[in-house]
Amino acid sequence: MTETLPFPVYDADNHFYEPEDAILRHLPARWRDQIQFVTVDGRKKLAIGGRISQYIPNPTFERVAAPGAHLDFYRARNPEGRSLREIQGKAITPPDEFRRGEKRLAVMDRHGVHAALFFPTLFSAIENRMSYDHGLLHDALHALNLWTSEEWGFARHGRMFGVPIISLADMDRALAELDWLLAQGARCVCIRPAPVPGYRGSRSMGLPEFDPFWARIAEARIFVAIHAADTNYDTLITMWTGGAEWLPFEPNPLVNCLRIIDRAIADTVAALICGGVFDRHPDVRIACIENGAAWVRPLIETLRYVHGQMPQTFGRDPVEAFHRHVFVAPFVEDDVDELARHMDVSRILFGSDWPHPEGTAEPLDYVEELAGFDMAQKRQIMSSNLQGLLEGRRD
Repeated sequence: MTETLPFPVYDADNHFYEPEDAILRHLPARWRDQIQFVTVDGRKKLAIGGRISQYIPNPTFERVAAPGAHLDFYRARNPEGRSLREIQGKAITPPDEFRRGEKRLAVMDRHGVHAALFFPTLFSAIENRMSYDHGLLHDALHALNLWTSEEWGFARHGRMFGVPIISLADMDRALAELDWLLAQGARCVCIRPAPVPGYRGSRSMGLPEFDPFWARIAEARIFVAIHAADTNYDTLITMWTGGAEWLPFEPNPLVNCLRIIDRAIADTVAALICGGVFDRHPDVRIACIENGAAWVRPLIETLRYVHGQMPQTFGRDPVEAFHRHVFVAPFVEDDVDELARHMDVSRILFGSDWPHPEGTAEPLDYVEELAGFDMAQKRQIMSSNLQGLLEGRRD
């Protein structure tokens, strides 16, 4: 632990590595041929709708990179030109506390973390790859949410907040899932940064047809986490790479320059603001998790410019809406001092991404990134901002 802090630490981005039964345990039998773990050349792969995906190279997570193992790559500290595999070193067998919730609390105590949001890892492959059948999509997400409730809890001990995943593809199913999650005590729900899939094309979740969802979010005083996932933005990659599947763990210089993570989250936030969601539902708050912060300044500049062009199309200043309704958890490699020049510290969240290899080796190593902030500001970023969201406060 880097530093003893005089406040309880709230981490907005922890993860668990799901075992195979995370989806299969509660998946209705009629879908068992649509989601399978199959062995290819001695290694298990995820097959969805009969198609094997390489998006997550080891979907059983039997071996993973150690926490923080990729950090030099994401900090752009690789003068020798080592591959990601060379940088990460030897893979490890994930211990039980990476997989199931019962032992994680002791790890949090050891790390000096009071409370955290816990996101699944495998969920990123679900919505984009199962949207060909909305029944399958919603049943798979409900199965994962049931497993998360059983193994991690949605508010265990008031410290461990398992994050359930929702799709808006079928609004009746989405609202039923949200009602069930609220009854189970969920304090936030997660959607991916991408248009809502539909059989006749995708569309913005900022459209009025999705207002019943946002109204219930506001009424329940929970918040929506928008966590990086497999989005339709891989189309931008396949346009340039001949149609091959995007492999996020096999870096490519052109693919990295396309910045699809930045584009996906910026477009999603723009869709909510330009669609008037925050005007119609002023108590809605969103938290952008594991999307970094490089997109914040360009989006603010774009919103300001577009508002200057057509102010009559906005209910209010879109930049003001951004500052009031949007929280951001920057990557550890982001310049947090620069971010704080463009958005208020009261809207910045600490997220370690632990135990993923892209994050810090231990959560509180992140304190080093906040050297330019005083203790009151550190308390906001690493404690009270997320605490307030979890407790239903809005400002």
